[in-house]
Amino acid sequence: MPLPKIIIVHNSYQYAGGEDLVFASEAALLRRSGHHVLEYHRSNSEIHRSGALEKAALPARMIWAGDAVQDLKKLVEREKPDIVHFHNTFLMISPAALRSCHALGVPVVQTLHNYRVLCPAATFFRNGRTCEACLNKSLPWPGVWHACYRQSRLQTAGVAAMLTVHRWLKTWQEKVDVYIALSEFARRKFIEGGLPPERIVVKPNFVYPDPGMREGSGSYALFAGRLSEEKGVRTLLKAWQRLPGIELRIAGAGPLLDEARAFVEMHQLKHVAVVGGQSHEEVLNLLKGAQFLVFPSQCYENLPVSVVEAFACGLPVVGSRLGATAEVVEEGRTGLLFDPGNAQDLAAKIGFAVSDPEALRRMGENARRVYEERYGPAKNYQMLSDIYHSAIRRSRLSSPSNPSMRL
Repeated sequence: MPLPKIIIVHNSYQYAGGEDLVFASEAALLRRSGHHVLEYHRSNSEIHRSGALEKAALPARMIWAGDAVQDLKKLVEREKPDIVHFHNTFLMISPAALRSCHALGVPVVQTLHNYRVLCPAATFFRNGRTCEACLNKSLPWPGVWHACYRQSRLQTAGVAAMLTVHRWLKTWQEKVDVYIALSEFARRKFIEGGLPPERIVVKPNFVYPDPGMREGSGSYALFAGRLSEEKGVRTLLKAWQRLPGIELRIAGAGPLLDEARAFVEMHQLKHVAVVGGQSHEEVLNLLKGAQFLVFPSQCYENLPVSVVEAFACGLPVVGSRLGATAEVVEEGRTGLLFDPGNAQDLAAKIGFAVSDPEALRRMGENARRVYEERYGPAKNYQMLSDIYHSAIRRSRLSSPSNPSMRL
């Protein structure tokens, strides 16, 4: 039986992140496994090159990006793929692309990297804490009222309009054959938000190629991720005010980068280095030199790539007891958990970790074993292959041309 031919579709944000890594890693893994893979990629950085009229049309584009729809239609008709696998569609591609591929009879798979289909901000986070005000609302008006997207009611209204229109059109209910959730926690949340449970399978993020186990025990704590409020950066910095003898390196870019550097300077935290945005290779090198990863996120994470990368390098993780992080990090086995947003509790857990190097070593070895069992390329490819064949079967059964559908 020939391997499925696949088109993978992704819209990257202005700041590179875990979704981009997963998109690239899956493409590389599929090609290595013998699949014919084509890519359709757009970026929100295109907005900066747009004229005034194009920028004014962005709210409409969120709903229906006509050029992206036509691009994909032509690509599907020319290449005749067995599967179209969507990652992110916001905002240059739009959910309308799902409909166009489905209309052409090609099976559609979508990875749910974030909570955009349920929440205008995509994070279930507002004013320093989790927020589910828009969950199960056909019109997500609380998000508009609170200006949850980019702190703008006007821009949030555009996102809310996109969600409302495609809920009314049943795009997410009917035009996707299989959804990929990254954790059991995320799957439950999407079911709660109204997606069909029989179409949601769990396949976690993975790391490919394998970076390999670190050497030595490391000499510092590491934060690697987007520097934004929902990622717990302020909690992290407040905790390190209580930890004068422990070195911390903060790697990442984002809206709180300047604030983080100013905080370190103001409080004379000489043991904290804010190194800014780094390449993926540099992040892996930082992981291999660390004692452990600190993951203080205050929002519902689906499955953080940085946590999986830490496991791959044999690092334990000190993470917040929230969302998928609490599901992935096993207390005392692969890391430690603290109360989200609680700098005092985080500092206490860090102090406990560094006071017992042998326990850290054991947790790091366990983390590596968990990576090999759950998050390695071989396991992930098998799961992805099963998902593709399931989508093909579902698409054939639901096709109007299928005789059984006419009974």
